[in-house]
Amino acid sequence: MSYSETGIRPRSPVRPAGTAVGITIYGCGPDEAALFRELAPRCGVLPTITEAAITEATVALAAGNRCVSVGHKTPITHATLRALSGLGVVYVSTRSVGFDHIDVAYAESLGVSVGNVAYSPDSVADYTVMLMLMAIRNAKETVRRADVHDYRLHAVRGKELRDLTVGVIGTGRIGVAVMDRLRGFGCRVLAYDRLPQNSADYVPLDELLQLSDIVTLHTPLNAETHHLLDSPRIAQMRRGAFVVNTGRGPLVDAEALVEALESGKLGGAALDVVEGEEGIFYADWSDRPLGSEVLSRLQKMPNVLITPHTAYYTDHALSDTVENSLINCLTFESGNHHG
Repeated sequence: MSYSETGIRPRSPVRPAGTAVGITIYGCGPDEAALFRELAPRCGVLPTITEAAITEATVALAAGNRCVSVGHKTPITHATLRALSGLGVVYVSTRSVGFDHIDVAYAESLGVSVGNVAYSPDSVADYTVMLMLMAIRNAKETVRRADVHDYRLHAVRGKELRDLTVGVIGTGRIGVAVMDRLRGFGCRVLAYDRLPQNSADYVPLDELLQLSDIVTLHTPLNAETHHLLDSPRIAQMRRGAFVVNTGRGPLVDAEALVEALESGKLGGAALDVVEGEEGIFYADWSDRPLGSEVLSRLQKMPNVLITPHTAYYTDHALSDTVENSLINCLTFESGNHHG
């Protein structure tokens, strides 16, 4: 299996013969809902839209529809998949590139196919480079000080990207988009992927870790990549190096990362995803205990940037996601509407 992220934009929507296709869309925010309502009629789709996540308690909303669309924020349990199958649902389209919140093999054993969406890789790629720049320029501490009117310069000078080596793990659409951007800064870029796909400077993973000043992760999360950066691999990294993760939290062993940061082994981290973020990100915790010791420790460090899984969150990516969710279901139905 490749360490690259996947997702292929389907063909343009074609309304299948017969009546309109019904789709239940779960976990739908207001801006998503407005776009689905705008685009669905053009595609011959009758949407049932709910803000509620897909759970056993909300499965009944899919009654009468063969296709459902789900978000990435809520894991889909085996019991929920069984309930969907029992209602006659045969296709689940996730509005994400990753599948880690769905047991795809189990779904398929129930006769339920699962599809993902492709969206603009530029959203995550732009954000990744922004996090790199913020990390090497001590942006978190500088902004924190300025917020309380402390305008002294940071004790440690920042670094220039052109002087650094960046190691990109995973060279799918997003990884390649990150490398394209980095060329403009003049830095050395190394790449690692189990299945090299382009003319990048590919090196073994161990070598990438040893040579890189910044390591950025763009690989899907699966059994093979879980804790891809663990204690032994972090130990291989350069002293003072930075970790950037806009992929999935469990790609990095959070405990091992905390230890490496607290010991001074690593120079910092910029994390849009964190192991254990489920149930914490996307909620307001400002007036209650966070409930995650590791996240609390990371949050307190002046050299660690934490953002709540928001790299994908752009208007362009939303448009792509909604359009391709509809296309996925229509494409499935156009080949299976007699099934």
